[in-house]
This record gives sequence, structure tokens and C-alpha cells, in this order.
Amino acid sequence: MTCWQLRFIADRNMASQLADWLEANGALAVTLEGAADQPLFDVRPAELSSWENEAPLWEQIRLTALFSAGVDPQHTLAALSAALSPVLLPPHEIIPLEEQDWAVTWREWCVPTRFGQRLWVHPSWTEPPDPRGFNVVLDPGMAFGTGTHPTTALCLEWLDNHTSLAGVKVIDYGCGSGILALAAAKLGAERVVAVDVDKVALEVTRDNALRNGVSAQIITALPAELDVRGADILLANILLKPLADLAPRFAALVTPMGQVVLSGILERQVTDCLAAYRAWFTMDKPRYSEGWALLQGVRR
Repeated sequence: MTCWQLRFIADRNMASQLADWLEANGALAVTLEGAADQPLFDVRPAELSSWENEAPLWEQIRLTALFSAGVDPQHTLAALSAALSPVLLPPHEIIPLEEQDWAVTWREWCVPTRFGQRLWVHPSWTEPPDPRGFNVVLDPGMAFGTGTHPTTALCLEWLDNHTSLAGVKVIDYGCGSGILALAAAKLGAERVVAVDVDKVALEVTRDNALRNGVSAQIITALPAELDVRGADILLANILLKPLADLAPRFAALVTPMGQVVLSGILERQVTDCLAAYRAWFTMDKPRYSEGWALLQGVRR
């Protein structure tokens, strides 16, 4: 055994504490993802009555920490348990790993991906796939999406379908990693406001904007700080319940003839989401991918 993994299933707050401790105590890497095959981007518990007031990224998180063989698993668990006392450790397992170069394996898994005809998302260790295209540099990490989930891909493809976003004002509501905000800025948007309830998401978005050279175009805000009117495009990749609750607010944010783009919706939820928006928007036909839907509409 050259490496081993320590894996937990925990709620959002506990996962954050575990990640902080593990990173400070010898973990080579810590990854977080939705447990029980939840979507990989910005998932909110469906039963929440107000997305803006309370919204962890996931209800349950699968946290995986990678350690070298020189670190003793039992000693690590004992030290972690003592640090969390009197709180008990959540369910966990130790997984020995076969000998291989994990840095190489990780990089082989995360490869450049094209969305539409011109838009690429690629990790920092690869060259821009198409120098003539629009290339977003985004590394995986901290439970935020890199575009691989169908809901995010649908939004990225929608953005790519626009010939030009020059002079356009965009809101990315529920920004996560900032991937939609980054793509909009790369495609020429004049200003993008990236909004999220999670301050970590806003920090990640600012870092990614700096890395991509679009910091001048992107600003970040908590929902309570958002005081913008006249958005030409509002993108929201969240879930049905918050989308329905936020319909009146989105209507107030979008300029007449502006567009709303909604994702994070299952196929069976399309009718309910359309009903929530038709009072303000003329809604177009849905687009579908792998059981998920994207809705778009024009503000009347």
C-alpha cells in the first residue's frame, strides 16, 4: 500500500470541519461530493422554504481524504476523534489503495471538455484546447462543479449558442465555482454578478475570475447584497423549489426583453417550473439532457 483513503459521509457543517482538520494534518488531498448520487452542482435540500435564508451545498456529503502510506490510519482517526470531542465521528471507512501515481491518475480523469462549438473548460495543467475558442481554466475541488453535470453543461451550451455577449449584463444566481459567470465573461459579457449563499463559493469564484483574467468583469454578492436591476440574462442552476420561490425576484431583476435561463430541474418538474414563471416570462420549449431540463424565457 502506497496510499490510503479515509472516507466519511457527513452533513455540510461536519464535512467542512473534517476537511479543515484533515488538510491541516497530513492529507495529500481532500475532495467533497454529493452523497447518494446527488447532482454535482449546487444542490439544495428540496424541502427548504427559503433558498436564500438557508442552503447548504448538499444535505449529505461524501468526503474523501488521501494519505500516504507513512501516515498511520488509526493514529489519524484517534487524533481526529479527540479534536472533535465530544462530537462523535460520522460513519467512515479506511480504503487501502493499490500502487500508482495518483497525481497522474487525477489528471488523466480531468480533461478539457467542449460545450457547444466554441467554449472549452480545461484544468490548469493543460494548454488551451482551441486558441481561437473561448477557454475557461477551472480545476476540480471544494465540491463545486467543473461543467460535467448535465445541468451545468446545458447552461454552458446555451451560452455558447449566443453569437456575442458583448455589452450584456448577466447575473449567475447560485454561482458555485463561478463556471457560468466565467463562461459569460469569456464570451464578452460587460458585467457579470455572481451570487451565492455560500461565502466559500464567492471566494472560489473570485479566485477563478482572477486566474482567467476576467476579474474586471465579475463581481460577487450574497443574495441580500444583490441590488441590481436591468440584467439582460439571468442564469440560475439550482433546484425546482428555490427556482419557484425566486420567480418574482428574478422577474424584478431582468429587464424587459431580457432572458431567464433555469436549470437544475428534472424532466418531471418542468411543468411546475413553467407555471411559476409564465406570469412574467414567455417561456420557450425545454431542452433536455440525461433526465434534466433547461428552461429559457423572455421577460414581458
